[in-house]
Amino acid sequence: MHVDIGGLSFDLTTWVLIGFFGQLLFSMRFIVQWISSERRGQSHVPIVFWYFSLAGGLTLLAYALHREDPVFIVGQAFGAFIYFRNLQLIMRQRRAEGAQV
Repeated sequence: MHVDIGGLSFDLTTWVLIGFFGQLLFSMRFIVQWISSERRGQSHVPIVFWYFSLAGGLTLLAYALHREDPVFIVGQAFGAFIYFRNLQLIMRQRRAEGAQV
């Protein structure tokens, strides 16, 4: 399907939908972080932030690989490593805290 929106014209393919979905997941991390911070009354990064980051980043990496865009591929691959590492560190800390109880 071809789409025209205010001068922006593109074919709405399965891969474009995957790209939009990845961007939605990636953007959700900011929404959940903002809501979490507002509820606490201070800046806070909940673990779900990292899950959205990883899911969105990997989906966007798949899209970038399909497009064969080296700049996008490197950026998303590096980001995915950081999101995964943060999740590992959080899990390690939770296990250590559980062992101390």
